[in-house]
Amino acid sequence: MKTARLHGPGDLRLAEEPVPQPARGMSVVRVTAVGICGSDLHWWSENGIGDVVLEQPLILGHEAAGVIHDGPRRGERVAIDPAAWCGGCRPCRDGYRNLCQRIRFAGHPPQDGAMREYLSWPTHLLHRLPDALTDAEGAMLEPLGVALHALDLGHLGLGGTAVVVGCGPIGLLMIQALLASGAARVTAFDPLAHRRAAAIRSGADAALNPDELPPGDIRELVGDGVDTAFEIAGTDEAVRLAMLSARPGGRLVLGGIPPGDQTSFPASLARRKGLTIAMVRRMNETYPRAIGLSASGVIALTPLVTHRFGLTAAPDALATAARREGLKVIVEPAA
Repeated sequence: MKTARLHGPGDLRLAEEPVPQPARGMSVVRVTAVGICGSDLHWWSENGIGDVVLEQPLILGHEAAGVIHDGPRRGERVAIDPAAWCGGCRPCRDGYRNLCQRIRFAGHPPQDGAMREYLSWPTHLLHRLPDALTDAEGAMLEPLGVALHALDLGHLGLGGTAVVVGCGPIGLLMIQALLASGAARVTAFDPLAHRRAAAIRSGADAALNPDELPPGDIRELVGDGVDTAFEIAGTDEAVRLAMLSARPGGRLVLGGIPPGDQTSFPASLARRKGLTIAMVRRMNETYPRAIGLSASGVIALTPLVTHRFGLTAAPDALATAARREGLKVIVEPAA
């Protein structure tokens, strides 16, 4: 089978490797769609993510869908939950499987990901795709799951107000999820014009350029502040803007991954507002909800897919995503 392994910053190499053989409880999946995530771009450009660095060649890709290749479910189209949790550690027992202390996560060392033709993965983490969803939409269920998890952490009440800072795919899905859950008003911020336009198409009441805001005071844009501010950009400037947007006593949900594994913000700003800050760690048991919302049309996934590449063009796919062109870039290994 063909694989795409990252050997270093910007160094993605195609290779031929054996098709994996399934162990007990595993199924081999013929991968049909892999989305490129912002976390993949940290590996691509920085040779690591957070406090983990690339020590040996790695197959990227954790947003994936495919067709089961063997066993009793052979031929079934599935979305692949990339997080193989242990089930026995304290977080797993407490219901926080996204915080599993022995997790194997596709595309995160030492676990190879889905940017290849075939993947062996735990069968119970393969979610059947309804006919209403395409393979590319199946791959998009992972970022939608992250958005739903962030929404859960935001505790936004019916009729509440929200800000979304960062309008990449997860930010755009956040906007849709917020409106579907009953938000009265959602304001979006992003420096890129095509992402602001996508935010309006996703239902945002306003989409603003953070580089053109009134200095030091945005009350004319958000009044006394929103109930919950979601930061999905990964920069200190985005965190500060989200804090400025939140009302006193409001909530701040941080979902962006910063370069260099450091986030800083004015402590006095957060302290004087008495903000409650929540951190997003992937997702926690959201696939069934994501499938239901997408298959019913409540959340639209296809409009976010702007680029498609075959596996042999995976380096071009990553370079395109790194330039922030379009929205979601999909690699199709079976194409």
